[in-house]
Amino acid sequence: MKWGEALMVRILTVWGLTRALLLLCVLHVVTAPGPDVTSDVSVIYQGWYEVLRTGTFPLDDVTWQYPPAAALAILSPALLPFLGYATAFFVLCLLCDAAVCALLLYAGRRPGKSLRGAWVWVAGVVLLGPTAYARYDVMVAAVAVAALLAGARHPRTMGVLAGFGALLKVWPVLLLVGTPRGRATHRSWTAAAGTALVLALGFLVTMPGALAFLTFQRDRGTEVESLGALTFHIARHFGWRGEVRLNYGSVEFLGPYVPLVSTVAQALSVAAFCWLLVWRLRARSHFASTPADAAFVAVLLFTTTSRVISPQYMLWLVGTAAVCLTFRASRMVVPARLVLAATLVTFLEFPVWFSHVVTGDPLGLSLLVVRNGLLVAATVLACRGLWRRTVSVPRGAAPRPAPEPVSRAPHADTYASAP
Repeated sequence: MKWGEALMVRILTVWGLTRALLLLCVLHVVTAPGPDVTSDVSVIYQGWYEVLRTGTFPLDDVTWQYPPAAALAILSPALLPFLGYATAFFVLCLLCDAAVCALLLYAGRRPGKSLRGAWVWVAGVVLLGPTAYARYDVMVAAVAVAALLAGARHPRTMGVLAGFGALLKVWPVLLLVGTPRGRATHRSWTAAAGTALVLALGFLVTMPGALAFLTFQRDRGTEVESLGALTFHIARHFGWRGEVRLNYGSVEFLGPYVPLVSTVAQALSVAAFCWLLVWRLRARSHFASTPADAAFVAVLLFTTTSRVISPQYMLWLVGTAAVCLTFRASRMVVPARLVLAATLVTFLEFPVWFSHVVTGDPLGLSLLVVRNGLLVAATVLACRGLWRRTVSVPRGAAPRPAPEPVSRAPHADTYASAP
């Protein structure tokens, strides 16, 4: 057996063992530490399912904060009518997980690629624990990974998948930030916009309340796990008069200065967008790994500055990091490792010791400082790595006007260089 084949067998073996454990946890055969994380599926998702199947969105439920195509994920257990809703949902998550692993293994065997990406995915999902299968984010991550891997040869396909992903959970639109200038950008961005527009119009025409999520998202506050929440975790030990309460479907801080901190978080997200815009305008070099690296940086920026860093958000980072490390030339190795470390700490803060996080005691505060600190460090290092490789040019060296060739084989939907 060749070395590459032996490595694939190891990856598949580890995947099978770890996923069997996750499935046993969400099916309550094995008891995971901390509170039950599957109630979102068996109670909230199933409740939405009953409403969505009548042909309307849950207009009276403020916890419905997702774009219209999320209805497809919530309704997907109907594909397995011989199973109960929750069990069918978990099985579908397992299948999406398997699809991502298969895509990364296939891509990792190609020239210039590596199986490191598959290892990142296998490790990252299990480090997050049962939450990985108790939210529909693994389905979105599957679409995002497929989009990034398709982008090198099929920019239109990437655009279609990114547009569809954006209507599942918004963030996949960030995958398009690193596409090469010229035809590749035109094809992928046009395909994404067209796909999103057609789907959105379809939902608007056929299902009332398709855009209700915009209002519900606007009214959210500062969630206890976010970076900004550290302000109140510390402040309440010095007399801050606020409270922690379940609000809009998550545990949030309510009280004095919370709107201010939420506004600052939104301002940081705007600043992150401006940085990405400046990077895109100033980038002088483009490599085969640049679209994945830029997507990873973009998702890091918007995750870290979010008012809500829910545990399942780590799947976004794990998925994009896995695609980055599929490219041997990627400079995102250290940030990817920091994301894996942050994912492990995320499992410890939710669900294992979430009660300590809510009360803000020394253990809970320490977990948040470490997790969010790792995310900030990963974001800074990833931004610096992307900037140095694509913008900064050594003194005396001429900038590269075009990216590395991505494919020697001609294809009608392939870019080999940017105009």
